[in-house]
Amino acid sequence: MTHALKTDNSDGLIRQKALWMRQQALKMVYDKQLGHLGGDFSAIDVLATLYFGVLRFDPERPDWADRDRFVMSKGHATGALYTALAAAGYYPEAWLDTYMEHHSKLNGHPNRQYLPGVETNTGPLGHGFPVALGIAIAGQMAGADYRTYVLTGDGEQQEGSNWEAAMTAGNRRLKNLTLIIDRNRLQQGAPTEETNGLDPLDDKYRAFGWQVVEIEGHDYGQLLETLGAPVGDRQKPLCVIANTVKGKGVSFMENQAKWHHGVPNAEQFAQAMKELI
Repeated sequence: MTHALKTDNSDGLIRQKALWMRQQALKMVYDKQLGHLGGDFSAIDVLATLYFGVLRFDPERPDWADRDRFVMSKGHATGALYTALAAAGYYPEAWLDTYMEHHSKLNGHPNRQYLPGVETNTGPLGHGFPVALGIAIAGQMAGADYRTYVLTGDGEQQEGSNWEAAMTAGNRRLKNLTLIIDRNRLQQGAPTEETNGLDPLDDKYRAFGWQVVEIEGHDYGQLLETLGAPVGDRQKPLCVIANTVKGKGVSFMENQAKWHHGVPNAEQFAQAMKELI
C-alpha cells in the first residue's frame, strides 16, 4: 500500500496520529528514563503531517525506488521518528516497548541497518541535511520525481555543514528538496539566540538561493498546504521555518530548555498523560 497526499479529513487523521505519537513517546521515555521529549514534541506535528498527509511511501517496500525520502537530521528526537514509523506501518507498534534496551533496534539514534524507513543514520548534528542534499542531487540527475524532505533542529543550524549544503542546494536549484527547520528557539541548556544567534534566518536562506516560507509548525492546515505543494510550481529549494513550541502539548514542558533531555518522574508522567487526551 502506498501513501500520497490526502484531501479528505486530513486534518483529523493527522491530529489523531500526532496525539498517539506524543502519548507513545512519553511512555517510551518514562519507561526507559532516557530520551529527548522537548524536541520530540516540537517535531511530532511535522512528522505526523509528512507521514499521513504528504509523503509517498510503501512500508512493505521500504526501498521502493519511487518513494519520497525523509531524513530526520535532528536524530536525537527518536521518540518522534520511531512513533511515526510505527504508526505508518514500517514495523509493529510493540517494538516501541523495546526503546533504548540492550540490542534493541530502537536505540538512541536512528540506524538504517536496523530499522526500515530510516534513510540514513543521524545523531551528530549537521549530518542529515548534507545527506539529504546528496539524495536530492541524485534525484535531479536521474530525472526522478521523488521529493526529499529533511528536518533539522534550529540549534542544529549553528553547524557549518548545514550552510555548505544550503549553498550547494541553492546553486543547483534543487526544487525537489525541502528543508524544514524546527524553530522552537531552544537548544540544550539555553535559547538559540543567546547561544549563537540565528536571526534573520529567513533572509539568510533567501541569500543562499532558497524559497522561504515561515509557518506555524503546529497548524496542520499550514503544514499540509506548505509541505504538500507541487514541486513543479517552484524553481528553488524550499526552506520551511516551522515556528514550534518545545515540549508542545504538556503544560509544564512547554518552552522549557530543561526538557531538551528531561525525563518525567511518576507524578509528572501522570499529569502529562492526563493532558495528552
